[in-house]
Amino acid sequence: MKIIYALTTEKSVSMIEKDNKLTFIVEKTATKKDIADEVKKNYNEAVKNVRMINAFNGKKKAIVKFSRKGAASDVAAKLKLI
Repeated sequence: MKIIYALTTEKSVSMIEKDNKLTFIVEKTATKKDIADEVKKNYNEAVKNVRMINAFNGKKKAIVKFSRKGAASDVAAKLKLI
């Protein structure tokens, strides 16, 4: 598994509601395709795009935007983030 955990900062939680996006901390070797495939397989949701960010603390983040409106909220509820 390339996804380590979902991020629950104030900014990432607000992105769920406003932008239909979820933020994950991922392995350093993860690619955009790896993350999109894993989200589709584990949560049965279509992914519109994935942005990768290398954080200053040495961690790698993936911001996943979902195709279906409200999908980020549904996945976050499954993960018990909100």
